[in-house]
Amino acid sequence: MPTFTVTGDVDPFLHVGLKQGDKIYCESNAMVMMESTLELKGRMQGGLGAALMRTFANGESFFQQHIEAVRGDGDCLLSPTLPGAMQVIDVGPRQYLISDGAFVAATFGVDLKVRTQNIGNAIFGQSGGFFITETQGSGQLVVSGFGSISQLEVEPGKDVVIDNAHVVCWDSSLHYEISVTTGRSGGGLLGNLVNSVTSGEGMVLRFSGAGKILVCSRNRDNFVAWLSRGRQ
Repeated sequence: MPTFTVTGDVDPFLHVGLKQGDKIYCESNAMVMMESTLELKGRMQGGLGAALMRTFANGESFFQQHIEAVRGDGDCLLSPTLPGAMQVIDVGPRQYLISDGAFVAATFGVDLKVRTQNIGNAIFGQSGGFFITETQGSGQLVVSGFGSISQLEVEPGKDVVIDNAHVVCWDSSLHYEISVTTGRSGGGLLGNLVNSVTSGEGMVLRFSGAGKILVCSRNRDNFVAWLSRGRQ
């Protein structure tokens, strides 16, 4: 089985060790270096329909990189698009939902499927639009977050509220819904959402149940907006 190891403290690499016959798949352009015993091909993971769904619904690459050790054992280095930490997750007993842009790599026992989510989470949650990526199968998955990554454990009766832009992935058994940080009462959910957007108080995801969540320290959209202001 391929071995994933995150190396380095700041903007780390993902080191992948493969035995002959092992193979992984990763996000397009993730490969930085590989030994000559390995072979890289661009393929549609999961077939045409799944590739189209991921591309148009979640903004992921149509073709993903497949790396296979065809001529003997070998190593490669991968890197995510945005600067920040990566984390290796065991998939099988637990399945995960993944925010847009968080996927880096996975072993071939892990499938990435697309499922729908409710309209409130789709429009305001910033977690994948009307469709969101969910893991199936068993193996290992690697995700990245903009900045540092921290792991949170949700317990029954102790809901966790997280700024939606900082969520990397979460246990699929968790219940989640869009909420607002505003303390206003009345006006209903839609009214509070509008007030939240216009006042800058922000929208959040409220998680309940039992499971794991990975969060990142940086907000990608805020960073891009800050860069844009700096150029003006």
